[in-house]
Amino acid sequence: MTAHPYTVQHVNTGIARPLLASGRRILSGIGKLAVAGPITVNRLGLAGDEQADLSVHGGLSKAVYAYPSEHYAYWQARRLELGISLFDETLPSGFLGENLTLTGLLEHDVWIGDTLHFPGCVLRVTEPRQPCFKFNAVMGYDQAARDMVRQGFSGFYLAVDVAGTVEAGQGFTLEQGRRALSVPEAFSAKRLKHLR
Repeated sequence: MTAHPYTVQHVNTGIARPLLASGRRILSGIGKLAVAGPITVNRLGLAGDEQADLSVHGGLSKAVYAYPSEHYAYWQARRLELGISLFDETLPSGFLGENLTLTGLLEHDVWIGDTLHFPGCVLRVTEPRQPCFKFNAVMGYDQAARDMVRQGFSGFYLAVDVAGTVEAGQGFTLEQGRRALSVPEAFSAKRLKHLR
């Protein structure tokens, strides 16, 4: 039996909570925590997960947010460099607001329309994440969104093509779609806005 090249490292959910961002208190579902066991995936996302602003996150085309675990080292080092975190702090899974922390699948491997086939569900790539002021607040510094854009570490949103379940530790496969627009190409369209 061959090992899957891609793995679900963690499944993360959260409820909408107050967040202090840009000097004001707002409701946000960005804070996620790892959950155990099979988690139900329906057309609007994971059971037990909430989004506060459905115009930006959530809905049918952005039901699930996936993020590569490989980028966590960059964010930990960046926060340490800025004096935001202690030397031994490891950022917990879900810290960047993702529902699925994936291993082995980076943005440059993914195209809009590709599908991820898990043992219990099928999710389709719809678009890259666009970082906002809430991301800056969670990361603890005002240039975090800008850093995400510069690095291209966006992660990507997923629509639910086949509902079911997903669980940490599962392997999954990538099935190519039309391959007309890659996640980095889609993300670069937003780049100028954040780099001004």
